[in-house]
Amino acid sequence: MALDQVTKWYIVKNFNLFESKVILDGFFNLTYITNTGAAFGILSGTEKWRNIFFQAITVMALCGMIYLYKTMRTRSGLFLWGLSLVFGGALGNFIDRVRFGYVVDFLDFYVGSWHWPAFNVADSCISLGATMLAVYFLRETV
Repeated sequence: MALDQVTKWYIVKNFNLFESKVILDGFFNLTYITNTGAAFGILSGTEKWRNIFFQAITVMALCGMIYLYKTMRTRSGLFLWGLSLVFGGALGNFIDRVRFGYVVDFLDFYVGSWHWPAFNVADSCISLGATMLAVYFLRETV
């Protein structure tokens, strides 16, 4: 969560909205954009209810993760790391929604005309942590 907030602070302080700086030509830019929706901008819009909706969903998810942590009998490293990454990522994006009403995104990958939607450190943590949790739970059920 701290790394996510520090990187977003750097982008907000040093970039203008929609400004882009090439890091690896033809592959990776830092591009300051905002996202009022969920992953990939799904359900984005400026209506106030959207921000309240995403904040409420995040609070429920954070509470669910706390419950999962407290009720799990076995706590392997894979489970703990996965849950921690998802929790920290969700908290990082939640802080943005409370502070700004949107999430700051800036990691911008592309190859030729194919362009991945911009994301941030929190999104990366959520994706990696969710994958780790999926592996953990699949191992436990097989």
